Amino acid sequence: MSGQRDRLGLERWTRGTELPRWRSLLCAAALALAACNGGGSVNIANSQSIDGATVDYPIFYVKRSVPTNTDGTLMQDDLRIMSNALPSADLYMRSSASPSGTETNITARITSGAAAAGQYWDVKDVDTSADGTLVIFAMRGPLKPKQDLTKAPGWRIYQYTISSNTLAAVINAGDDPDPVTVNDVSPHYLPDGRIVFSTTRQDQAQGVLLDQGDPQFPELDEDRAEQTFVLEVMNPDGTGMHQISFNQSHDRDATVLANGRVLWSRWDNMPAVGRDQMSLYSANPDGTDLELYYGANSHDTGTNNSVIEFVHPHQMQNGDILAIVRQFTDVDDGGNLVIIDGAHFVEDTQPLLAYATLTGPAQNPATPNDVVTLPGPSPGGRFNSAYPLQDGTGRILVTWSECRLLDTMQTPPTIVPCTTTALAAPNAQSALPLYSVFMFDPSQNTFQPVMQPVEGVMVTDIAVAQPRPLPNIIPDQSTSGTLNQNWVNASVGAIDIRSVYDFDGIDTAKPNIATLANPAVTPASSRPARFVRLEKAVSIPPTSVLNLAQAAFGASNYMIEILGYAPIEPDGSVQIQVPAQVAFRISVLDANARRITPVQGVWLQVQPGEQVSCNGCHLPQAGAQHPLSHGRAGLFHSAWAGASAAGVPFPNTIPAPITTASGTLEPFIPQSVGQTMAEARMAWSCANDVPPCAQMLPSVNVIYTDVWTNPAVATQNPSIFYRYDDATQFFTPFPTTALCITQWAANCRIQINYPNHIQPLWDAARPNPAVAGVNHTCTQGGCHSPVNAAGAAQTPAGNLDLTNSASVNVPQQFTSYQQLLFPHNAVIMGTQQTFGPYLNAGSANGGLSALFLNRFATGSGSTHAGYMTPAELRLLSEWLDIGAQYFNNPFDPTAPLN
Repeated sequence: MSGQRDRLGLERWTRGTELPRWRSLLCAAALALAACNGGGSVNIANSQSIDGATVDYPIFYVKRSVPTNTDGTLMQDDLRIMSNALPSADLYMRSSASPSGTETNITARITSGAAAAGQYWDVKDVDTSADGTLVIFAMRGPLKPKQDLTKAPGWRIYQYTISSNTLAAVINAGDDPDPVTVNDVSPHYLPDGRIVFSTTRQDQAQGVLLDQGDPQFPELDEDRAEQTFVLEVMNPDGTGMHQISFNQSHDRDATVLANGRVLWSRWDNMPAVGRDQMSLYSANPDGTDLELYYGANSHDTGTNNSVIEFVHPHQMQNGDILAIVRQFTDVDDGGNLVIIDGAHFVEDTQPLLAYATLTGPAQNPATPNDVVTLPGPSPGGRFNSAYPLQDGTGRILVTWSECRLLDTMQTPPTIVPCTTTALAAPNAQSALPLYSVFMFDPSQNTFQPVMQPVEGVMVTDIAVAQPRPLPNIIPDQSTSGTLNQNWVNASVGAIDIRSVYDFDGIDTAKPNIATLANPAVTPASSRPARFVRLEKAVSIPPTSVLNLAQAAFGASNYMIEILGYAPIEPDGSVQIQVPAQVAFRISVLDANARRITPVQGVWLQVQPGEQVSCNGCHLPQAGAQHPLSHGRAGLFHSAWAGASAAGVPFPNTIPAPITTASGTLEPFIPQSVGQTMAEARMAWSCANDVPPCAQMLPSVNVIYTDVWTNPAVATQNPSIFYRYDDATQFFTPFPTTALCITQWAANCRIQINYPNHIQPLWDAARPNPAVAGVNHTCTQGGCHSPVNAAGAAQTPAGNLDLTNSASVNVPQQFTSYQQLLFPHNAVIMGTQQTFGPYLNAGSANGGLSALFLNRFATGSGSTHAGYMTPAELRLLSEWLDIGAQYFNNPFDPTAPLN
């Protein structure tokens, strides 16, 4: 499948007891750390007192056989795959962080019989409670070698009680409401005792699918490689599970900040913008107020400015964030350790507005050693996991592997130190990693060994059961009475945008927002931004539910459905209800309902009853080495001051109710200084309309009516009506339901499928009212058909065949689709020539698309003026903007399957 990576199989691995002979030739007994360290400048501190590594609390970690392929090379992990399981792991407890601590296998009571049965268990994601009494982690098994990992058993969360030495699954198998194939990983205790974790359950997202008329299923991530892991919260006994994040790719590594907010690593992988990165995000524990925390534009800060991802965050005692930075894969399961000043910065060199004089860098390596984030040897070794202590020392428990090379020139190959000479050799090859537990002191750059590394064994996922201050408890807003209950009942929230002309605190309107907001000075036709469109990612089912062919996606390797439209007020403000608990984005449109700004690169969400506010929009700075981020509160001042006085109409707007031939025009007068036009209008609507806030509802139709211009000072602007049920259009069926056309609700969806909605535009008979017997049909013997009206062969006009014949290149798609969106060859007078494409997938205002659509506009240069109606051009435009997919409804009965 195009766009995917095969990262799911465990087709080849060997147990640690089946090691190639060369792996036991060096450092097999007590590892000589000073010798094996080589030229990495790491201070192992063997001569220091052993007390320097001691922490008088039990520590917990995962120990496993190093997973290798049949050729003895490491099976590289991949941050984008979270359901994989590796062989032979257990959770261990050490009585203290000291070489003399006693080690106990905690999970052996469950896993001990697996090897004899030819099975294995895996363990990962270890964490502890704030009071130091509980340990929580994910475990999966029993599994068989080469097992299909999409099948049961899945990952489950287990809890260990230290005082009673008891181990149990948080959710008993008989009480689990979801299938045995779901996966629960990355658990962390909330300060109120509940548990936040990453899971494929997708409870609320599956409910939304059912509400919109689709079957329930766990959707795939945007690579379509595995089911998406999202964040959910549950009670300590596994009850009360509910979803708090609605990303389309994975949310992982959740932790809790001292202020009570949840911090995690989010995989932003929206294919429409080519984004593929993991940054840090935060939200309240109920999923409200979700925002970027750090790193969206700081990914080029790895070795030699290479790309890194931010994972496994933990807050340190001083408030800084400790994180692992590394590439997705091929870095021997580890990376560098960085300390991030997230309290003052959102990016490495971008501070919050309150700290504007700071210059950064916000993130600094925890060690000066040369820890390489690129594939290949790393002189300073690599970190697999880290856990900061809360004892005032700033020390960090880490699982770290020194740098080691494999000398293949010797027979048999031998492990050798990473000396400068050895590292400089051509094709220097890393030996298998040797991750073990160390006490790392960043202030001294010392690594005290806590346990002796053992060849062929990998120690990961370190945690310490050290009591620490309980984070602040943030109550769920659903129980606090702060949410709009009418919105909760309707399964909606709201978006409040101060002005779409506000770009990172700069007024980009021409000449300015205040002038555009004055209807007596600026007519609507002179305002570039006229509508917003709400766009939602289509959930793609696993192949076990529906095995879609790649042809179903077409020119874009994803599907998008439209939630609705709303007009933008003259000052660029918007206040609109949006469906809750879905991933959506916003597009700003012109009067033709065509997008005029780049695709929004991240998914937004609201919880039922929540209102999310922002100043405006954002454009990345062309050529900027470190573009600005805008997804966190407190980054920019608002560029639009809003109303200058309370109780006074906006300039040249309606001052009092005015009766016209079309009805009564109501005044929308700001009630406080700084209110935007949208805020004033919707406050009136929520107080006076039935149902309340009716004017905040979006619509599947594109509708604009001038509600602002005072007829006494200026002529009111013409209305815009682009409706799917317009009597002049030729497409059937509608791309939405008849009920949604007349009454929008949270489950309304616009799903545009090329065969059902776009192809009929080319096939429709279009009589010419000026000339009897002449029509402007594109096909059926028209200009863009291989045969004319008499049935004789012809070269289609412009060498563009718009018929619904099966394409030669992709038989599951129509010829018209392939020729519109991809180049094709034709022989003209004995010479092969290339034609097309004629449209830009993803942009109705793109060069090719604009040229194509302008042929149907009125005015000079248009060759097809009047051939298509405004409603039809609107349909064509929105289909282009969202990606020109072949299907946007995977469950359409005509969608091609494998």
